[in-house]
Amino acid sequence: MTLSAIGFQLEGYVKFEVGDKVIYPNHGLGVVQCIETRTIMGTTCGFYSLRMADSDTTVLVPLDNVDAVGLRRAISDREVKKLFTLLGNGKIDNHQNWKGRFKDNSDKMRTGSIYDVVDVLKNLTFLSKSKNLSFREKRMLDRAKFLVVSEISEVAGDSAEAIDERVNKALERCFANRDRAMARAKAAKAKPKTTAAKEPAAQRTQEARAS
Repeated sequence: MTLSAIGFQLEGYVKFEVGDKVIYPNHGLGVVQCIETRTIMGTTCGFYSLRMADSDTTVLVPLDNVDAVGLRRAISDREVKKLFTLLGNGKIDNHQNWKGRFKDNSDKMRTGSIYDVVDVLKNLTFLSKSKNLSFREKRMLDRAKFLVVSEISEVAGDSAEAIDERVNKALERCFANRDRAMARAKAAKAKPKTTAAKEPAAQRTQEARAS
C-alpha cells in the first residue's frame, strides 16, 4: 500500500518525499522510491523504500525509526566547500589505544553525519601512514572513503574518480598542516629555554661594561 492509499495514517511521520536523495548511515546514498505500509507479525506500519546507489538494492526503513537510524538528506552544494575545508584543516585525533580508537570511530560511523565520517577518514588515513591497520580498521577506512566520495560526487555532479583525487589532495594538505602546527608548537615550547640560557651571558657583558 503506497502513501496515496494510506493518506493520514502516515501524517506526522513523513520527513522525506519520493525522489529525495537520502543518506543511510554506514550504507551510503539512496533514493526514496516510494512510501508504503506493510504488515509484519500483525503490526502495520509505514516504510521508506530506498534504492541504494552503490548496490542497486532496496532497503526498507520504518518511518517511526528514521531518527534512531540517522536517516538524513544528502548535503547541500554549500556544504561541499565546508567539507573540503574540514578535510584539510590539520586536526587529527591520534588515539594510541586500539580498543578506544575503534570504538570512537565505530560510533562516528553510525551517527550518519558526514562530518563524523570525515573525521574517521582523516584519523585512519593518518594512522595508516605509520603502521599497518587491522583488517577491521582497513575495512572501516575504505568504507569512510567511499561514503565521503560518493556523497560529494552525487551533490557536486562530478565523477567519483575526480572527487577521490580532490579528497586525496585535501588529506595531503591536512597532514602537512598538522606537521607545521606541531613544528610551531615545538619551537614555541623550546624558545623560553633558549632565552633563559642567554640571560646570564648578557648580564655578565653589562657588568663588565659598568666596571
